Amino acid sequence: MSIALRTTLRHLIMYLLFFLPAEQKVRIERWLRGHEDFRKLALADCVIVSFGKSGRTWLRVMMSRFYQVRHGLSQRHLLAFDNLHNRVPEIPRIFFTHDNYLKDYIKEEGSKSAYYDKKLVLMVRDPADVAVSQYYQWKFRMTDRKKKINNYPAPGSDVSLYDFVMMPECGLPKIIDFMNGWGRELDRFRNLLVVRYEDLRADPEAMLRRILEFVGTPGTAEELREAVQFASVENMRQLEQKRVFWLAGRRMLAKDRGNLNTYKVRRAKVGGYRDDFTPEQLAAIDSLVEQRMVPVFGYAHGPEAEAKRAGAAG
Repeated sequence: MSIALRTTLRHLIMYLLFFLPAEQKVRIERWLRGHEDFRKLALADCVIVSFGKSGRTWLRVMMSRFYQVRHGLSQRHLLAFDNLHNRVPEIPRIFFTHDNYLKDYIKEEGSKSAYYDKKLVLMVRDPADVAVSQYYQWKFRMTDRKKKINNYPAPGSDVSLYDFVMMPECGLPKIIDFMNGWGRELDRFRNLLVVRYEDLRADPEAMLRRILEFVGTPGTAEELREAVQFASVENMRQLEQKRVFWLAGRRMLAKDRGNLNTYKVRRAKVGGYRDDFTPEQLAAIDSLVEQRMVPVFGYAHGPEAEAKRAGAAG
Protein backbone atom coordinates (compact mmCIF):
# COMPACT_ATOMS: atom_id res chain seq x y z
CA MET A 1 0.00 0.00 0.00
CA SER A 2 1.42 3.41 -0.99
CA ILE A 3 2.13 6.21 1.49
CA ALA A 4 -0.64 8.34 -0.01
CA LEU A 5 -3.16 5.53 0.32
CA ARG A 6 -2.19 4.84 3.93
CA THR A 7 -2.54 8.53 4.75
CA THR A 8 -5.96 8.63 3.09
CA LEU A 9 -7.00 5.55 5.05
CA ARG A 10 -5.89 7.16 8.31
CA HIS A 11 -7.92 10.28 7.55
CA LEU A 12 -10.96 8.12 6.72
CA ILE A 13 -10.67 6.21 10.00
CA MET A 14 -10.46 9.44 11.98
CA TYR A 15 -13.45 10.85 10.08
CA LEU A 16 -15.53 7.78 10.98
CA LEU A 17 -14.56 8.19 14.66
CA PHE A 18 -15.90 11.76 14.86
CA PHE A 19 -18.20 10.84 17.75
CA LEU A 20 -15.38 9.92 20.18
CA PRO A 21 -14.07 12.32 22.85
CA ALA A 22 -11.27 14.59 21.63
CA GLU A 23 -8.57 13.06 23.86
CA GLN A 24 -9.39 9.54 22.69
CA LYS A 25 -9.26 10.62 19.04
CA VAL A 26 -5.82 12.14 19.62
CA ARG A 27 -4.57 8.87 21.15
CA ILE A 28 -5.95 6.87 18.23
CA GLU A 29 -4.46 9.16 15.60
CA ARG A 30 -1.06 9.14 17.26
CA TRP A 31 -1.21 5.32 17.39
CA LEU A 32 -2.09 5.16 13.68
CA ARG A 33 0.75 7.51 12.79
CA GLY A 34 3.08 5.45 14.98
CA HIS A 35 2.03 2.31 13.12
CA GLU A 36 2.89 3.97 9.80
CA ASP A 37 6.27 5.03 11.17
CA PHE A 38 6.96 1.52 12.48
CA ARG A 39 6.38 0.07 9.02
CA LYS A 40 8.63 2.64 7.34
CA LEU A 41 11.34 2.12 9.94
CA ALA A 42 11.36 -1.62 9.28
CA LEU A 43 11.74 -1.13 5.51
CA ALA A 44 14.09 1.86 5.51
CA ASP A 45 17.65 1.61 4.21
CA CYS A 46 18.53 4.74 6.18
CA VAL A 47 16.76 6.86 8.78
CA ILE A 48 17.22 10.63 9.21
CA VAL A 49 15.96 11.86 12.59
CA SER A 50 15.60 15.45 13.75
CA PHE A 51 13.39 17.71 15.80
CA GLY A 52 11.23 19.88 13.56
CA LYS A 53 12.90 23.00 12.09
CA SER A 54 16.43 21.58 12.39
CA GLY A 55 17.22 21.84 8.69
CA ARG A 56 15.66 18.59 7.54
CA THR A 57 13.88 20.08 4.52
CA TRP A 58 17.10 21.71 3.35
CA LEU A 59 18.91 18.37 3.57
CA ARG A 60 15.99 16.62 1.88
CA VAL A 61 16.13 19.05 -1.05
CA MET A 62 19.90 18.64 -1.42
CA MET A 63 19.65 14.85 -1.38
CA SER A 64 16.67 14.90 -3.73
CA ARG A 65 18.55 17.06 -6.21
CA PHE A 66 21.58 14.76 -6.01
CA TYR A 67 19.47 11.72 -6.96
CA GLN A 68 17.59 13.71 -9.60
CA VAL A 69 20.84 14.71 -11.31
CA ARG A 70 22.40 11.28 -11.02
CA HIS A 71 19.38 9.41 -12.39
CA GLY A 72 17.80 12.00 -14.69
CA LEU A 73 14.65 12.52 -12.61
CA SER A 74 12.31 15.51 -12.54
CA GLN A 75 13.12 18.20 -9.98
CA ARG A 76 9.48 18.24 -8.88
CA HIS A 77 9.86 15.02 -6.87
CA LEU A 78 11.18 15.35 -3.31
CA LEU A 79 12.42 12.29 -1.45
CA ALA A 80 9.46 10.81 0.40
CA PHE A 81 10.56 7.47 1.81
CA ASP A 82 10.34 5.08 -1.17
CA ASN A 83 8.94 7.27 -3.97
CA LEU A 84 12.29 7.68 -5.76
CA HIS A 85 13.33 4.12 -4.88
CA ASN A 86 10.24 2.87 -6.69
CA ARG A 87 11.41 4.71 -9.81
CA VAL A 88 15.10 3.81 -9.48
CA PRO A 89 15.86 0.84 -7.16
CA GLU A 90 19.44 2.09 -6.66
CA ILE A 91 18.07 5.06 -4.70
CA PRO A 92 17.72 4.00 -1.05
CA ARG A 93 14.50 4.14 0.93
CA ILE A 94 15.16 7.02 3.31
CA PHE A 95 12.84 7.54 6.26
CA PHE A 96 12.78 11.18 7.43
CA THR A 97 11.21 11.38 10.88
CA HIS A 98 10.82 13.71 13.84
CA ASP A 99 10.34 10.66 16.09
CA ASN A 100 6.95 12.01 17.19
CA TYR A 101 4.65 9.00 17.10
CA LEU A 102 6.59 5.73 17.19
CA LYS A 103 6.44 5.56 20.98
CA ASP A 104 2.64 5.72 20.83
CA TYR A 105 2.64 2.49 18.83
CA ILE A 106 5.48 0.47 20.41
CA LYS A 107 4.78 1.79 23.93
CA GLU A 108 8.44 2.45 24.77
CA GLU A 109 8.53 5.95 26.20
CA GLY A 110 12.04 7.42 26.15
CA SER A 111 13.85 4.44 24.63
CA LYS A 112 15.42 4.59 21.17
CA SER A 113 15.87 0.82 20.93
CA ALA A 114 13.79 0.59 17.75
CA TYR A 115 16.54 2.56 15.98
CA TYR A 116 19.62 0.80 17.40
CA ASP A 117 20.25 -1.46 14.39
CA LYS A 118 19.35 1.03 11.66
CA LYS A 119 21.72 3.17 9.61
CA LEU A 120 20.91 6.45 11.33
CA VAL A 121 21.63 10.13 10.62
CA LEU A 122 20.81 12.30 13.64
CA MET A 123 20.44 15.96 12.62
CA VAL A 124 20.67 18.53 15.42
CA ARG A 125 20.55 22.33 15.67
CA ASP A 126 20.95 24.92 18.39
CA PRO A 127 17.74 24.40 20.41
CA ALA A 128 17.12 28.14 20.78
CA ASP A 129 17.14 28.61 17.00
CA VAL A 130 14.85 25.59 16.68
CA ALA A 131 12.41 27.03 19.22
CA VAL A 132 12.12 30.34 17.37
CA SER A 133 11.58 28.57 14.04
CA GLN A 134 8.97 26.35 15.68
CA TYR A 135 7.07 29.46 16.76
CA TYR A 136 6.75 30.68 13.18
CA GLN A 137 5.91 27.17 12.00
CA TRP A 138 3.09 27.04 14.58
CA LYS A 139 1.88 30.58 13.88
CA PHE A 140 1.87 30.48 10.09
CA ARG A 141 2.22 26.97 8.69
CA MET A 142 1.10 24.26 11.10
CA THR A 143 -2.30 22.69 10.47
CA ASP A 144 -4.91 22.79 13.22
CA ARG A 145 -4.82 18.99 13.30
CA LYS A 146 -1.08 18.92 13.99
CA LYS A 147 -1.46 21.55 16.70
CA LYS A 148 -4.02 19.37 18.45
CA ILE A 149 -2.26 15.99 18.28
CA ASN A 150 1.15 17.45 19.24
CA ASN A 151 -0.10 19.64 22.12
CA TYR A 152 0.71 23.03 20.63
CA PRO A 153 -1.28 26.17 21.56
CA ALA A 154 -4.75 26.10 20.02
CA PRO A 155 -5.39 27.90 16.73
CA GLY A 156 -5.82 31.63 17.23
CA SER A 157 -4.05 31.68 20.61
CA ASP A 158 -2.37 34.97 21.45
CA VAL A 159 1.10 33.76 22.46
CA SER A 160 4.21 35.91 22.23
CA LEU A 161 7.44 34.57 20.76
CA TYR A 162 9.19 34.51 24.15
CA ASP A 163 6.27 32.85 25.93
CA PHE A 164 6.10 30.19 23.22
CA VAL A 165 9.84 29.53 23.41
CA MET A 166 9.64 28.99 27.17
CA MET A 167 6.55 26.72 27.08
CA PRO A 168 7.32 23.19 28.35
CA GLU A 169 4.74 21.64 25.99
CA CYS A 170 6.17 22.95 22.72
CA GLY A 171 9.13 25.25 23.23
CA LEU A 172 12.72 25.09 24.40
CA PRO A 173 12.16 22.61 27.27
CA LYS A 174 10.57 20.09 24.89
CA ILE A 175 13.36 20.51 22.33
CA ILE A 176 16.04 20.07 24.99
CA ASP A 177 14.32 16.93 26.29
CA PHE A 178 14.21 15.54 22.74
CA MET A 179 17.90 16.19 22.13
CA ASN A 180 18.87 14.90 25.58
CA GLY A 181 16.96 11.68 24.94
CA TRP A 182 19.01 11.02 21.82
CA GLY A 183 22.24 12.34 23.32
CA ARG A 184 22.17 9.92 26.23
CA GLU A 185 21.95 6.90 23.92
CA LEU A 186 24.50 7.80 21.23
CA ASP A 187 26.81 4.92 22.11
CA ARG A 188 24.03 2.35 21.61
CA PHE A 189 23.58 2.84 17.86
CA ARG A 190 25.47 0.49 15.59
CA ASN A 191 25.71 2.81 12.58
CA LEU A 192 25.32 6.49 13.45
CA LEU A 193 26.26 9.83 11.90
CA VAL A 194 25.53 13.03 13.88
CA VAL A 195 25.08 16.11 11.67
CA ARG A 196 25.00 19.58 13.20
CA TYR A 197 23.01 22.15 11.24
CA GLU A 198 25.72 24.71 11.97
CA ASP A 199 28.39 22.49 10.37
CA LEU A 200 26.17 21.89 7.37
CA ARG A 201 25.77 25.65 6.95
CA ALA A 202 29.52 26.25 7.30
CA ASP A 203 30.52 23.71 4.61
CA PRO A 204 27.48 22.19 2.90
CA GLU A 205 29.40 20.35 0.16
CA ALA A 206 31.73 18.60 2.60
CA MET A 207 28.90 17.64 4.95
CA LEU A 208 26.64 16.47 2.12
CA ARG A 209 29.53 14.33 0.87
CA ARG A 210 29.82 12.72 4.31
CA ILE A 211 26.08 12.09 4.51
CA LEU A 212 25.84 10.52 1.05
CA GLU A 213 28.88 8.34 1.69
CA PHE A 214 27.32 7.23 4.96
CA VAL A 215 24.02 6.45 3.21
CA GLY A 216 25.95 4.39 0.64
CA THR A 217 25.57 6.58 -2.46
CA PRO A 218 28.73 8.72 -2.70
CA GLY A 219 28.65 11.64 -5.11
CA THR A 220 31.03 13.38 -7.46
CA ALA A 221 32.21 16.95 -6.87
CA GLU A 222 29.98 18.17 -9.70
CA GLU A 223 26.89 16.38 -8.36
CA LEU A 224 27.49 17.76 -4.87
CA ARG A 225 28.00 21.29 -6.17
CA GLU A 226 24.77 21.16 -8.16
CA ALA A 227 22.81 19.81 -5.18
CA VAL A 228 24.11 22.52 -2.84
CA GLN A 229 23.47 25.33 -5.34
CA PHE A 230 19.96 24.06 -6.05
CA ALA A 231 19.18 24.03 -2.30
CA SER A 232 20.52 27.53 -1.60
CA VAL A 233 18.27 29.72 0.55
CA GLU A 234 17.52 32.05 -2.36
CA ASN A 235 16.69 29.26 -4.79
CA MET A 236 14.55 27.35 -2.31
CA ARG A 237 12.47 30.49 -1.68
CA GLN A 238 12.01 30.88 -5.44
CA LEU A 239 10.98 27.22 -5.66
CA GLU A 240 8.36 27.88 -2.96
CA GLN A 241 7.07 30.93 -4.81
CA LYS A 242 6.83 28.99 -8.07
CA ARG A 243 5.23 25.98 -6.31
CA VAL A 244 7.76 23.66 -7.94
CA PHE A 245 7.29 21.00 -5.26
CA TRP A 246 3.49 20.98 -5.29
CA LEU A 247 3.61 17.18 -5.61
CA ALA A 248 5.03 17.09 -2.06
CA GLY A 249 1.90 18.70 -0.60
CA ARG A 250 2.23 21.74 1.71
CA ARG A 251 5.82 20.92 2.69
CA MET A 252 7.40 23.41 0.27
CA LEU A 253 4.63 25.93 -0.36
CA ALA A 254 4.62 29.46 1.07
CA LYS A 255 1.27 30.23 2.68
CA ASP A 256 1.62 33.94 1.87
CA ARG A 257 4.21 34.76 -0.79
CA GLY A 258 4.45 38.33 0.51
CA ASN A 259 5.29 37.29 4.10
CA LEU A 260 8.71 35.69 4.61
CA ASN A 261 7.59 34.25 7.97
CA THR A 262 5.14 31.94 6.17
CA TYR A 263 7.86 30.33 4.04
CA LYS A 264 9.31 26.93 4.84
CA VAL A 265 12.71 28.55 4.31
CA ARG A 266 12.53 31.62 6.56
CA ARG A 267 15.94 32.94 7.67
CA ALA A 268 18.21 29.88 7.81
CA LYS A 269 20.55 31.83 10.11
CA VAL A 270 22.90 30.32 12.67
CA GLY A 271 22.33 32.01 16.04
CA GLY A 272 19.47 34.06 14.63
CA TYR A 273 17.48 33.72 17.85
CA ARG A 274 19.76 36.35 19.43
CA ASP A 275 18.10 39.00 17.23
CA ASP A 276 14.62 38.35 18.62
CA PHE A 277 14.81 38.91 22.40
CA THR A 278 15.74 41.44 25.06
CA PRO A 279 18.99 40.94 27.02
CA GLU A 280 16.97 39.65 29.98
CA GLN A 281 15.09 37.15 27.81
CA LEU A 282 18.33 35.98 26.18
CA ALA A 283 19.86 35.44 29.62
CA ALA A 284 16.88 33.25 30.62
CA ILE A 285 17.05 31.25 27.37
CA ASP A 286 20.81 30.73 27.63
CA SER A 287 20.53 29.74 31.28
CA LEU A 288 17.88 27.12 30.49
CA VAL A 289 20.05 25.56 27.79
CA GLU A 290 23.13 25.68 30.01
CA GLN A 291 21.38 24.02 32.95
CA ARG A 292 19.40 21.31 31.14
CA MET A 293 21.18 20.46 27.88
CA VAL A 294 23.56 17.49 27.71
CA PRO A 295 26.94 18.79 26.50
CA VAL A 296 27.55 16.14 23.83
CA PHE A 297 26.22 18.27 20.94
CA GLY A 298 28.14 21.43 21.89
CA TYR A 299 25.27 23.87 22.39
CA ALA A 300 26.23 25.47 25.72
CA HIS A 301 25.05 29.10 25.94
CA GLY A 302 26.51 30.39 29.19
CA PRO A 303 29.10 33.20 29.62
CA GLU A 304 31.95 30.70 29.71
CA ALA A 305 30.83 29.16 26.41
CA GLU A 306 30.46 32.62 24.83
CA ALA A 307 33.97 33.55 25.96
CA LYS A 308 35.36 30.37 24.41
CA ARG A 309 33.56 31.09 21.14
CA ALA A 310 34.85 34.66 21.11
CA GLY A 311 38.38 33.43 21.79
CA ALA A 312 38.15 30.88 18.99
CA ALA A 313 36.93 33.55 16.58
CA GLY A 314 39.79 35.84 17.60
